[in-house]
Amino acid sequence: MNETIESQLRHRSIRKFRQQELTRDELDVLLKVAQQAPTSNFRQSYSILSITDPNLKKELAEIGQQEYIESAPHLFIFLVDQARNTKIAEAQAAPAHVQGSPERFLSAYADALLASQNMVVAAESLGLGTVYLGSILNDPKRLCQLLALPAYVYPAVGLALGWPDQDPQIKPRLPRNIIYMENRYQELEHPLESLEAYDQEIENYYDLRSFNNRLEAFTTKISKEMAQLPAKRAETLDALQEQGFFRGED
Repeated sequence: MNETIESQLRHRSIRKFRQQELTRDELDVLLKVAQQAPTSNFRQSYSILSITDPNLKKELAEIGQQEYIESAPHLFIFLVDQARNTKIAEAQAAPAHVQGSPERFLSAYADALLASQNMVVAAESLGLGTVYLGSILNDPKRLCQLLALPAYVYPAVGLALGWPDQDPQIKPRLPRNIIYMENRYQELEHPLESLEAYDQEIENYYDLRSFNNRLEAFTTKISKEMAQLPAKRAETLDALQEQGFFRGED
């Protein structure tokens, strides 16, 4: 154990922040750490967008259907960015044919997520709270328009952070024997029986936590979410293709 590991094991999503902004030096450190994340083939195919416009924050909160997006002191969106490297190639009169391919999208998506996680680890080591915002992708077409994203740029994930104004419980994770395997994938043959104890643990967690408490098992939650996508999320492939990805000709 060391302080970094202890901080990671204490990770919780923080959705309520004190209205206290980070200093410029603190922000600079977080951005520097984010940039030191591993990057596929050293292409650095991502960008970080800081959202400071209150009206834009309000629009993003409407997309995400989460009020705390609007009130978060610091809001970032990590972007898949194949546009910059396309511009570099074109400036050198080099052919650019693969920037919209699934391979380049996935490698850039990984770049963006690794950078965001580096920022999270650093922020939480400083005592800051963080919450990832996959909800900004509830309406990907509108989001791309709001952020004025050019071709070959696509939002990967949002991240809100600041000084915590709540102290939520740590959410229990799946048992290790369910997610950890060696050499070959092992299918879960009896999911309900295998997850019975974990279902009870999650029910207790939801029932006893200090906010938004309810009675819900993990397997029940997953089953509900496997039935259908929210309407605008079903447009994800269309949105990706509008941004130049997954068109099929690459």
